[in-house]
Amino acid sequence: MARVFTVSSSMVIDVTPEVAYEAVSRPEDMGRWSPENLGTTAASAGGPAAVGGVFTGRNKRGRFRWVTRCTVTAAEPARRFAFRVHAIGVRTPWLRGPIATWEYRFEPADAGTRVTEIWTDDRRWWPTFVANAFDRVATSGRTFAAFQARNIETTLRNLKRELESKGA
Repeated sequence: MARVFTVSSSMVIDVTPEVAYEAVSRPEDMGRWSPENLGTTAASAGGPAAVGGVFTGRNKRGRFRWVTRCTVTAAEPARRFAFRVHAIGVRTPWLRGPIATWEYRFEPADAGTRVTEIWTDDRRWWPTFVANAFDRVATSGRTFAAFQARNIETTLRNLKRELESKGA
């Protein structure tokens, strides 16, 4: 089976692209929607992120906790927000290397916004058999692509629920 490097999903949310972008471009808030991310460390919080900004993400999967160092690569209000994950560790993100890129796109749709979340596996230099073996251990039997596809669906549903409830 061919290795999948990118997965994505979209959902229409009944808010403006500006409102959707404002929420997603604050990495410290991501923990409210993501099933795996807990937001950022207190030292890296602080509002809409700008290109080149670095933040430390806090994450969990089951009882396992880890942190990542991320750099914002796109910050186009009401259009696009992206960051790359380039270091990981248990207490501090000390192990460096390309890990993943997360991107969010915002497009007007009907009376709301189509939010598209995209995950790209940046571990291209890993041999497929090594990546698949690691992924199955780290995700309890799935590839990261399949695991992240499920996480993306959950994140978008939670984001929709929160943003639409604030607008009601």
